[in-house]
Amino acid sequence: MPLSENERYPLISQSGKKLLKALHEHPSAPLFNHHVGDRIDSSALKSIYAFQADVLTRTPRWAHDQYPEWVAPFVKYCEREVPFYRQRKQVLVSFADIPTTCRADFGQAPWLFVPDDQSIDDLIVYSTSGTTGHPVTILSLPIVSSMYVPLLRAALRTRGVEMMGGSGRVSIAQICCQKSTYTFAALSSVLGEAGNLKLNLNPSDWRMPDDRIRYFDAWAPEILTGDPISFQQLASLPCAHHPKALISTSMTLLPGLQIDLEKRFNCPILDLYSMNETGPIAVGLPGADSFYQLLQPRLFIEILTPSGDPCPVGVRGEITVTGGFNPLLPLLRYRTGDQATLVYPFDSTTPALASIEGRPVTLFRDTAGQVINNIDVTQLMRRFAIARFTLHQSTDGSLILRLSPHAIPENEIISALQSLFGADQRAVLGRIDTYEGKLIQYTSDIGLVPP
Repeated sequence: MPLSENERYPLISQSGKKLLKALHEHPSAPLFNHHVGDRIDSSALKSIYAFQADVLTRTPRWAHDQYPEWVAPFVKYCEREVPFYRQRKQVLVSFADIPTTCRADFGQAPWLFVPDDQSIDDLIVYSTSGTTGHPVTILSLPIVSSMYVPLLRAALRTRGVEMMGGSGRVSIAQICCQKSTYTFAALSSVLGEAGNLKLNLNPSDWRMPDDRIRYFDAWAPEILTGDPISFQQLASLPCAHHPKALISTSMTLLPGLQIDLEKRFNCPILDLYSMNETGPIAVGLPGADSFYQLLQPRLFIEILTPSGDPCPVGVRGEITVTGGFNPLLPLLRYRTGDQATLVYPFDSTTPALASIEGRPVTLFRDTAGQVINNIDVTQLMRRFAIARFTLHQSTDGSLILRLSPHAIPENEIISALQSLFGADQRAVLGRIDTYEGKLIQYTSDIGLVPP
């Protein structure tokens, strides 16, 4: 049975109920297709505020070739309580002896990463295909989603921006630009019952196309989150509201677009490095050096060579993380597949990331010239039994879809692409011959155009 409003929001007040109703019943409201709730009770809220105090007051610190004091007890906890780590039964002399893990490890059996001492009464099962072509299921708890708020606050403070929250207003709006996605109006107990929206700019999600403008301006969210494609589409609409900041994630934010967005919205545009497995990791700082300030006091980061050896300071390698705030997914030396260098631009014990190379911005266009988000391609390909694929669009609009070995008729895959890109879409199929390393899944020769 669906949860009641009070089950979704154990702490909801009359003013919170009033705001939630107004968000749903506004004359220009979108055709929301999902109901969510933070499911935060007083005990969970107390824990989140303690986490927030830690995040906002304690800078991640460790000297090169060392690790924070919390790491050793964390390793022992994982070896004692987590089935995946316990079953390895290896004698460890130093931290560097711990075998690395990767997305495929918990993708195959996510339950093996759940510690024995953790309750799963409020289990949330989150499925994501990410941008790497490796579908994975992440097990989580309601408290985890709300713990993103303190990390967003820490990121915003690097630009002198405060997210105030409070009943009767909208604090966060996640902006999407997809063929289809979940959309909702919700409340955040951590933000004093402020509104939390997920909006899709696709006109088919609205009664009238101009409702997108009217609804956005009416609720005037403090902060926007989204990806560069979504922000570019929002910038093309004649919205009057200027938020305090935009937080870009999921794809690399190119400097040229960042400058254009800052001019359009007259506010800072933050580039957030984040993963589903870890939550927000670092935020880009302004300036030509492109340093990314670390956000989580209990997330230790190494940079490793392909063979697993630590890279010297300033040498490029794979971002590898230990720790995290999801109680059901404690990570030990988890290789992210993303590349960066670890640097110490501030002092000898305050590390930062530089030159992050992860998920690049990808812009596709259909045969009518309309923007196609790579997330829509991911959703399209989920129906097929394909382990891995890449998609490239040439300047003439033609597509090259490369697949791992498969037994799916080519005409079915071509038809699927044409259902998204248009009946006249030209597409050819190729093959992925190796699984070594991390492929860039989506590429395009069609560049971003000014909003």
